Order: sequence, then C-alpha cells, then structure tokens
Amino acid sequence: QVRLVESGGGLVQPGGSLRLSCTASGTIVFTNYAMGWYRQAPGKQRELVAGIRSGGTTTYAGSVKGRFTISRDNAKNTVYLHMHSLEPEDTAVYYCKADLGELIVYWGQGTQVTVSS
Repeated sequence: QVRLVESGGGLVQPGGSLRLSCTASGTIVFTNYAMGWYRQAPGKQRELVAGIRSGGTTTYAGSVKGRFTISRDNAKNTVYLHMHSLEPEDTAVYYCKADLGELIVYWGQGTQVTVSS
C-alpha cells in the first residue's frame, strides 16, 4: 500500500508564493519513482504542471516555466513544488503523482490552491 499526502495549499494573493509538499509512505522505493504535480481547475481537465524523474530531470508546463520549481528530497520521500508570481489562473486543486511508467501509478488526494485578492 502506497500513500501520497499533499500539503501546503491555501489562499494567496496574486504575485504571492506557496510551497506544496507531497510525502510518500508505504511500500515504495521513492528513489525509483518519477514524481509529478498536476492540477485541475473547475470545468477543466487535469494537466501536468511539473515532473521530476528519478535521476532529477525536470519538465514544466509552458504556463508555469520560470515561476514554478519542482524538487525532491529522496531522504524524506518528499517532492516539492515551489510556486512564485502566482496568478489567478493558477487556481486549481493540485495533485501529486508517483509512477514507475504506465503500469504503476499512485495519486494523492489533492490540495486546493486559490489565487485571489
């Protein structure tokens, strides 16, 4: 059994910053997994925000490049999403994902991020 727990969401004003965390527990060798942050806004499909492979290679959606940074701490089984210069369009539920390719995929329950004045 693998569990992913996100934290760090909340309400922030435009231009503000937040750091999301996702900690994995259970029968998981965290270092082997690719980790990702996805988001889903009301009425929209879930989309990839940022990903980090086991070797550290990162990828970002074009809309967040230069504003968001993904990182991982393998000793803590945790992946982070540092978000800066937040915009109202970043408002969504943010989900953490862990995968070993397409056959083994785990999702967290999500954390709400609201950017509003």
